[in-house]
Amino acid sequence: MKYKLLAGVLAFLAAGTLNAQEQEQGQDKSLYIKGNALFAPIGIINVGVEKQLSSKYTLQGDVFISPWKSFAGHELQIYSLSIEGRYYFNEAFKHWYIGANIGVSAYNLQKWNYWKDTVTENWNGELLVNSNLYQKGYSYTLGITGGYQFQLSERLNLDIYATVGTSQGFYKGYDRTTGKRYDSAEGFNKSGEIIPYRGGVMISYKLK
Repeated sequence: MKYKLLAGVLAFLAAGTLNAQEQEQGQDKSLYIKGNALFAPIGIINVGVEKQLSSKYTLQGDVFISPWKSFAGHELQIYSLSIEGRYYFNEAFKHWYIGANIGVSAYNLQKWNYWKDTVTENWNGELLVNSNLYQKGYSYTLGITGGYQFQLSERLNLDIYATVGTSQGFYKGYDRTTGKRYDSAEGFNKSGEIIPYRGGVMISYKLK
C-alpha cells in the first residue's frame, strides 16, 4: 500500500510541475511565509514557505522543531522536514485544496501508548514500567493533505490543514532508569502505521 501511495504522491507533484511549465513565463507568482500558531505557545517551531507554481498549484516546504528533552514528563524531541504539492480547487492560496506530502524526521520521544505506568515483561523476562520507556530513531512519511485557506487581508492568510498517511519508523527503545535498551533487536526496530501526522493553523504572510 505504501508503494501505491508513494506513486500517487510523485504523480501529483509531477502533474503540478508540468502544469506550471505550461503557464505564461511572464505571470507573477505569489510567495508566502508562514508559521503554525497552534504549536508556538508551547515552544514548538513549525514554519514554512509556500510558492505559487501556476494558477492552481503551489509547492510548500516546512520544518518542524520540537526541542523538548522533557515535556510534561515525556521525551518530545522531533526534527522534521517536509515538502508538499498542493492543488487549489478555486485558485492558489484561496479556499479548499488537497495536497501530497513527503517528509523525513529524526526523533527522541516517548510514544503516547507508553505514558501509563503499565508493567510489562520484555523478551528476556525483565519487568518494565512503560512510562520509563522511550524511543529514539528516524522515520519517513507519505500522506495526503486537506485544508482551507481564509484570506484575512491583502497580505495575510489563515491556513487550516491536516495530513494523514503512512509513517515508517526505524528506532531503538531505551529505559530511562537504566539507560539500556529494553528491546531485543540488534539494530533498529521497524514499525509502520497509517496515522494523522501533520496539522495545524498557519498564519501566512505574502512576500510578493
